[in-house]
Amino acid sequence: MSDPRYQVDVSVVTRYLAEQSQPEQDRFAFAYTITVQNNGLLPARLLSRHWVITDGDGHVEEVRGAGVVGQQPLIEVGKSHTYSSGTVMTSKVGTMQGTYQMLAEDGKHFDAIIAPFRLAVPGALH
Repeated sequence: MSDPRYQVDVSVVTRYLAEQSQPEQDRFAFAYTITVQNNGLLPARLLSRHWVITDGDGHVEEVRGAGVVGQQPLIEVGKSHTYSSGTVMTSKVGTMQGTYQMLAEDGKHFDAIIAPFRLAVPGALH
């Protein structure tokens, strides 16, 4: 059972960026908007991220870095932080998943899980 003090939920909305993609060169661009919601009992700062990106050919890329889009937001209880970013893949379909490394106001480090989500060119899935 997870500790209710450290409950951060992540939701994702994705979209295909046709205008930034070059399918003939196996270049498919996607944008994603992420909302990080603090449903815990303590304010928490998003310190870093760890992404696992898997393309449709099974190629896996891991990305680690500080914060999100240059920020390390402090998310108050009951509040959320939303940001947009993007990725380019060499296949029409792929997935992303990972974790955010969080620091609660009481000094405890914990992970916020980013459940797997799909990136897909419209019409690529049947």
